[in-house]
Amino acid sequence: MDPALLVQGQLDAYNAKDIEQFMTYWAEDAEYYAHPNQLLAKGVDAIRTRHVTRFQEPNLFGKLVYRDVIGTIVVDHELVTRTFPDGTGTVKVVCIYEVRDDKITKAWFLMGQPMIDQDTR
Repeated sequence: MDPALLVQGQLDAYNAKDIEQFMTYWAEDAEYYAHPNQLLAKGVDAIRTRHVTRFQEPNLFGKLVYRDVIGTIVVDHELVTRTFPDGTGTVKVVCIYEVRDDKITKAWFLMGQPMIDQDTR
């Protein structure tokens, strides 16, 4: 499968908050990092647990701003809407995915500062 199509599929499942579909894109031993090297989750069980909680946010949505593909590496620039402790807002996220054998094997996430909506403070 084209790495860009695979990453788009997992983004679509993320936005639909469909945990079962979302997990089909991840390798059994996938690693999930805060960039550059803080391991946040290893393996599908840990990645699932992390996202079950995230998918409970009523306004969760990742808007793709730009995507680049270099071989098996997909780099997405996203604007993600979330519910933060201080209110609803958005955060810029750079997502780097390594794809092997039609699965995401590693992912790194670089997050900006949340921008809280004025009316939710």
